Amino acid sequence: MENKKLTGAEKIAYGFGAVGKDMVYMLSATYILYYFQDLLGVNPVAMGIILLAARVFDAFNDPIMGIVVAKTHTRWGRFRPWLMIGTITNAVILFMMFACPVDLSPKGLVAYAAVTYILWGVTYTMMDIPYWSMIPAFTKGGKEREGLTTLARSCAGVGSAIVMIFTVMIVQKIGVLAGPDVTDAAREIFGFKWFSLIVALLFIGFITFTCVMIKEQSLVDMKTASVKDMFRALVTNDQAMTVVIAIVLINTSIYITSNLVIYFFKYDFGGIDWGTSYTFFNMFGGAVQILSMMALYPVLRLKLSNIKVFYLCIASAVTGYATLLIIASTNMNSVFILFIPAFFIFAANGVLQVITTVFLANTVDYGELKNNRRDESVIFSMQTFVVKLASGIAAFAASVCLQINNLQSGTPDTSEKIDYSLNVASSAKFGLRMTMAVIPIAGLFIALFVFWKKYILTDAKISEISKELESKKSN
Repeated sequence: MENKKLTGAEKIAYGFGAVGKDMVYMLSATYILYYFQDLLGVNPVAMGIILLAARVFDAFNDPIMGIVVAKTHTRWGRFRPWLMIGTITNAVILFMMFACPVDLSPKGLVAYAAVTYILWGVTYTMMDIPYWSMIPAFTKGGKEREGLTTLARSCAGVGSAIVMIFTVMIVQKIGVLAGPDVTDAAREIFGFKWFSLIVALLFIGFITFTCVMIKEQSLVDMKTASVKDMFRALVTNDQAMTVVIAIVLINTSIYITSNLVIYFFKYDFGGIDWGTSYTFFNMFGGAVQILSMMALYPVLRLKLSNIKVFYLCIASAVTGYATLLIIASTNMNSVFILFIPAFFIFAANGVLQVITTVFLANTVDYGELKNNRRDESVIFSMQTFVVKLASGIAAFAASVCLQINNLQSGTPDTSEKIDYSLNVASSAKFGLRMTMAVIPIAGLFIALFVFWKKYILTDAKISEISKELESKKSN
């Protein structure tokens, strides 16, 4: 049965689903360490181990879920049942995760964090795999598939930006409802609880809209990749291996900073209204990142090869981190000064998200020519795996930084707003800056070196490979 083209309304509905699911993902990925470690007092290294173990487990769980979805046949289709089951259960777990009972013992808090976070990862996978599997199942190759992928990635970026920009501001606003006589930490705990409920309900609403609007075709095909398939593709495709190593290094570097930036504003930049400064910073950065994905990359591509764009982005990110370190070492007092490094870092990150996907796609043709086997589904399953692996490694690195530098609110028993940075040692601030700026620079340089030494798929080489493949098929 030939796939029918998706209508405009179906494409819009699909994009809405991406907004909802990435709102949930960003809330968990960015704030779960802060919530349990800083506000509830869980040991940072314990949290780091939980986050790393859960994300590695989740990465291996993806292929299993792919097989389950592929074998599903219901009157409502293959994908939509799992989309709804995964979404509803994930939304419930999300609320439970941010509604942790504050009177648990230290061991009880660790257990609660571990169980809810692992369950959150499992249920997120239940809806994430069928969501992205809709693209190859419902579209033909070429422009239709590329267009829907671009739309979904852009909408996902919007969902991430919404949470990244507004979370702390809304949490603090909701926290006021906890009453005038509670501590800052209690206000934030209260705010996160009810903000997570808002996000969970929006998530259910957006995915429901997707499921109602998109009608499944009964005979769509779905290819799945096992972990063994992914590692086989890496071993036999040196260019895929190179791109995967670069993605892990780049994403780990960026995620280390994203995990620690809230601590930077609270304990280093400081001020009673640190949350407002943090919101302004993320608002600017989020806008730059989305615009760079949608507009900057196409503009750069008109003049430069993909490899040159990659080198330019690495240089931009390194410049941003170096500038951040220099500015943070001065007596800064305006968040707008931090917009300078934010521009270089967020712009580079936006373009790198797009271009590394392009590089990964290039390795599919290379592998087909080299191994006489086209591992398209395997290669792209690998992208989710390595991004989650990088996220777990970064969370663990951030937690070690927090442990070494003893960064935790330890809020005094007062209802007055306080400037947390006044009670933090200079050495702790220095350690925080070094971790969120110097370590990412080192990671980016290693990624650059690996890519420069190993990646050979220039625009000319890709064109040559395409001609050879066409010649093979014609013969």
